[in-house]
Amino acid sequence: MTTKPTFNSLISCPQPNPQANLRLFCFPYAGGSSMIFRTWANSLPRNVEVCAVEYPGRGRQMQSAPIARLEPLVKAIASSLLPYLDKPFAFFGHSMGGLVSFELTRLLRLKYNLQPFHLFISGRRAPQIPPTKPPIHALPDAQLLEELRTLNGTPKAVLENPEMMQIFLPILRADFAIIETYTYIPQEPLHCPISIFGGWQDEEVSHEALQAWREQTTATFSLQMFDGGHFFIHSQQDSLLKLICQKLGVRSVNW
Repeated sequence: MTTKPTFNSLISCPQPNPQANLRLFCFPYAGGSSMIFRTWANSLPRNVEVCAVEYPGRGRQMQSAPIARLEPLVKAIASSLLPYLDKPFAFFGHSMGGLVSFELTRLLRLKYNLQPFHLFISGRRAPQIPPTKPPIHALPDAQLLEELRTLNGTPKAVLENPEMMQIFLPILRADFAIIETYTYIPQEPLHCPISIFGGWQDEEVSHEALQAWREQTTATFSLQMFDGGHFFIHSQQDSLLKLICQKLGVRSVNW
């Protein structure tokens, strides 16, 4: 099977590697695109193929309308993902991507009797914990921009560029709507290992909220904290990828 993505696929593999015996699928945070993970393959061994999920409305999916609810998004990703699941696979998701990858894992178990070799989630509270902040996805533009400034996830140059924000705001509204309208439905815990990552200075997600993921698996569970805020996956990328390699039982090329 070739891993060359089709035009309408939500999956892209920046460095296709047909010889790989394991695929790592990566899910971006709110407002993010597959480009977040463009360099990850450089730090992973040749037997791991990195494939990134591109949500509708950005990147290669710029011509598609953003999806503002989790269930249809997960179903769309599952349809694109199935041709890539002919090898063992693992999921990594940060923030919103963590929630998407978790619900995708539950869908694949329910509909296809498939599960990832390992589920990696970072910067996202356990799904059974209700939100503590009021929703922001329906705020007027000016108020939403202020909220984005406090979150420190959007570059200042983007926030101050009206043309870019005209494109970016609908994407962010859809992504925040996915998070803020999500309703957790209890199911049997997963049977794959779950590794959770968090930032000690993350004001959005507490250590306790990360620890609560333990309830979601009957397999092994681990929690690793890093120095940094909510977007520690950028500042601590090398350390993060080394840990992922350890959990996958492979050696990082940087060791």
